[in-house]
Amino acid sequence: MARDGDINEPTREFPGYPTADTLPARSDDTSPPRPGGSAPSGGPARSLLMVLGAAALAVVVLLGAQATGIFPDFRNPFAKEQTDRSQPPLLKSIQDLSRYVAAEGNFQVVVDLQNDRNNVPEFLLKQRTLFVGAGSVEAYVDFTKISEGAVVESADGKSVEIKLPAPQLGKTNLDLQKSYVFAEERGLLNRLGELVNGDPNRQQQVYQLAEERITAAARDSGLTQRAEENTRKMLEGLLRSLGYEKVTVTYTAP
Repeated sequence: MARDGDINEPTREFPGYPTADTLPARSDDTSPPRPGGSAPSGGPARSLLMVLGAAALAVVVLLGAQATGIFPDFRNPFAKEQTDRSQPPLLKSIQDLSRYVAAEGNFQVVVDLQNDRNNVPEFLLKQRTLFVGAGSVEAYVDFTKISEGAVVESADGKSVEIKLPAPQLGKTNLDLQKSYVFAEERGLLNRLGELVNGDPNRQQQVYQLAEERITAAARDSGLTQRAEENTRKMLEGLLRSLGYEKVTVTYTAP
């Protein structure tokens, strides 16, 4: 058994522990590792960080070069491309218009259309479309229908009377950019039928129904009365500027 005086002396079984005096010396030791010894910890992680840093630096350099125009031909090989194979427009006819558009109404209609079959479950055969349609209708006066003698001037040249045809409603113009399908429900057979033989004009019935609803709403909206008033104001201002003191505008029955 070791004596008390030798209790702090290192032995073969209990080598000496580092002390405060030996730690600085060991930290300053830069001698290469001994043959067969283990590599210092942190080597692989440090190499991986260096590789990632070099890759990030290369990406930044390439992006900066592209932004400055050094490599103008450097492009994304998977960029989206669009090919337009449309045919040139074909002029079919030209029509001269002699109409004064006096008013325009903008309308919006919600169409809820469902097509199904009797005695067939809806989960098999059903097509329901909820469509929001936006369109406009013009009210105009056709000046080509003004008959001879429609403009009567007084003897003193101070008043004039004009007879115009009643305003008409133009064709409903459905704005497809503002119209959209809000919801759509289809049965199992409807979906299978579209996969086999899709119908590109499937929404045509909904569009037509929306136009009919907007046309009917324009008739009941008082748009033609607004066109009569606006046309009368336009002619009164024009003819008064020509020296007429009294201007009378009347409309014939449609």
